[in-house]
Amino acid sequence: MLSRVFSCAVLGLDGVIVEVEVDTCPGLPGMDIVGLPDKAVQESRNRVQAAVKNAGLEYPRKRIVVNLAPASVRKEGPAYDLPIALGVLILMGVLPQTSVEDALVIGELSLDGNVRHVRGVLPMAATARQQGFHKVFVPKTDAAEASLIPNLEIIPVNSLNDLFAHLSGYAPIPPVPPIAAEDIPPQAQTDFQEIKGQEHVKRALEVAAAGGHNVLMIGPPGAGKTLLARAMSAILPRMTIDEALDVTRIYSVADQLPQDVPLIRNRPFRAPHHTISHAGLVGGGNQPRPGEISLAHRGVLFLDELPEFSPRVLEVLRQPMEDKIVTISRAQGSLTFPANFQLVAAMNPCPCGYYGDQVKACTCSQAMVMKYQKRISGPLLDRIDIHIEVPRVEYEKLSDQRIGESSESVRQRVESARQIQQHRFLPITPASDSAPSPQNIHNTSPTCNADMRPAEVRKFCRLDDQGNSLMKSAMSRLQLTARAYHRILKLARTIADLAGSENITPTHLAEALQYRPRRDMGL
Repeated sequence: MLSRVFSCAVLGLDGVIVEVEVDTCPGLPGMDIVGLPDKAVQESRNRVQAAVKNAGLEYPRKRIVVNLAPASVRKEGPAYDLPIALGVLILMGVLPQTSVEDALVIGELSLDGNVRHVRGVLPMAATARQQGFHKVFVPKTDAAEASLIPNLEIIPVNSLNDLFAHLSGYAPIPPVPPIAAEDIPPQAQTDFQEIKGQEHVKRALEVAAAGGHNVLMIGPPGAGKTLLARAMSAILPRMTIDEALDVTRIYSVADQLPQDVPLIRNRPFRAPHHTISHAGLVGGGNQPRPGEISLAHRGVLFLDELPEFSPRVLEVLRQPMEDKIVTISRAQGSLTFPANFQLVAAMNPCPCGYYGDQVKACTCSQAMVMKYQKRISGPLLDRIDIHIEVPRVEYEKLSDQRIGESSESVRQRVESARQIQQHRFLPITPASDSAPSPQNIHNTSPTCNADMRPAEVRKFCRLDDQGNSLMKSAMSRLQLTARAYHRILKLARTIADLAGSENITPTHLAEALQYRPRRDMGL
């Protein structure tokens, strides 16, 4: 008698229903698994046999064949252990086929029959609901994550023995109550009020957060660049529930979701080391997984010691910074991951770190300084709107016991500026808050000032006569390119939004021009 249990595979960030068929065939006792399984799935035969035996159940002394359909989708990971074990028990007649007809089964088995954590439970549960399943059996450690999906009965499974007793009716397992995403509090973050001094840098980060602009901080070691970058995510607008689910799905697939955090409510902050590989940053592998730029989706990607990164690694950032997605192509096909991040980078002005410092003398030659700064390509620097110097903090400010302005206060101003921008783009902005699909990414309207295209810049960034005169003088003195011209206008528009001004004034434009890189820094 053929048994059938439903499970799920993860392809990119989406789930695909997998039908686990179990039957007997002539031959010596053993198990064959077909349907394009990887090595981890092939090893299920040993885990399932030991788990069934140690659960006090009888394993059949027959030749068993397991088919994972559709065979065109590659199956990877140990999440098929539990459905295969149930298929074997149904095949033996120990459990009825009707016990799992409307259910999806996910879980890795240990040799003693315990059910272990698997990655990608959130997209699997979402796929189950979309495909009309009413019940999902998941590892107990992953039940909170799955319960974020409404209108779905989540059964937490601690062991194969417990699941057998539940399906047999001896000891039913109570379902996990659904978790309302709104009830999960945000995690603690670095607060602006703990940072001493650097008021002009805090102002620059506020402008960047309000308009979605990229930032480069330049300063000596120990000036607070990393601390300022870590506080950046706390002043960004709070994520909506749809955005939080979108980010959590990425972390679930990448298996980086903390066990005690079923939903990520804070905007991500990712700070990869400068030794990171190309695949580690953008994603990759035989079966592509999200990289750091996708893990920073809806949040901040912080690149400390920017010139130390490999030039090849830095150059791959250019396309995701423009398109907000990254496409990874393999022989089997292509997968697209979201990458709508805000870049915050930091660097020393020279190899020793003290070029231009007021206290400590620089030991680098001018040639060394120029060579160090030229490690960052012009096209990448062109995509960074705000260049800000971070000097060392004076003793008087470090020893000052007064508390500065909190991140909460700054975030309120940022959210007000973002609301102005959303209202401005409202007639042409899609109703959905979810990430745009790869097919229509270039046809979507901007969501913040940094995303404005030339048509929107011309419409919303008009200057008066005094502003035009100032911009004309700046173009000549600073030798600005057309791209720099548009970026300054977008930055000035953000500064005007923070001030609640309908028009861009020369004051707003002058502040935007101050964030251009200094020519004597070589950038």
